[in-house]
Amino acid sequence: MKNILLPTDFSDNSWNAIVYALNFYKDANCNFYLLHVSKLSTVVTNDYPYVPAQGIIEDVYIKPTKKQLRAVLKKISENFPKNKKHNFYTLTDYNFFIESLREHLEEKKVDVIVMGTKGASGLSKLIIGSNTGDVITKVKCTTLVVPENAKFIKIEEIAFPTDFSLSNDLQILQPIAEILEENNASLRVLNISKKSLGLNIDQQKNKELLEDYFYNHKHSFHFLTNKKVEDAIQCFVESRDIDMIAMVAKNLNYFQQILFHTKVEEISYHTDVPFLVLHE
Repeated sequence: MKNILLPTDFSDNSWNAIVYALNFYKDANCNFYLLHVSKLSTVVTNDYPYVPAQGIIEDVYIKPTKKQLRAVLKKISENFPKNKKHNFYTLTDYNFFIESLREHLEEKKVDVIVMGTKGASGLSKLIIGSNTGDVITKVKCTTLVVPENAKFIKIEEIAFPTDFSLSNDLQILQPIAEILEENNASLRVLNISKKSLGLNIDQQKNKELLEDYFYNHKHSFHFLTNKKVEDAIQCFVESRDIDMIAMVAKNLNYFQQILFHTKVEEISYHTDVPFLVLHE
């Protein structure tokens, strides 16, 4: 039984992520936990922060949130046929978002977080919304990031950008192997370098480790030279019809360039293609 956490702020983006998750895990036995975290308005009086009393919190934050979560469950039942493999639970909290997430991850033994995100148009700071950005950098849990325009289609092609600086623990790649197995999909391991230098000894060794790990799955290696990693990925995603991009969060060099940068013009892979972010 998989435990899937679905954080929601009741926006169209978070609904899109829920729709994607229910389709993606259609054939899996799952517990889905819909979580909304309310941000308490702290009022400063006489230089001391004032936090509302428990009764006020219950009336102003918790009760309305529970009502909205019930409305989401109703919307799910209206839009999806009943799936005996799926159980749904609602969670409400008022806390700092990341702290709340960490508590529920541990308590519910969550396997995957599925989150929606707002796309790239006109943003000059974060390509993905700050909550999602915080989750994938600060919370050590496999996270599937579903951009605003991503629509579920059967996964056939997964891109895996890497600079081949892997840790010894290849178990981190297990979620990719599962998706390849369940969908009979192909993995495209992608290395992008600014200059055409070839791989050093360690990188070559790690490439061979990847070859061994994915031996039973369809996979291939691709090497591109481009000064801008995000441009190279964009070309690759378009030319190969990539359905998902998988990344290891520890691979910070690539990770930062692909997901966080200051490029203002829209990069369509940010708004169309889901990201699977893996943590050690």
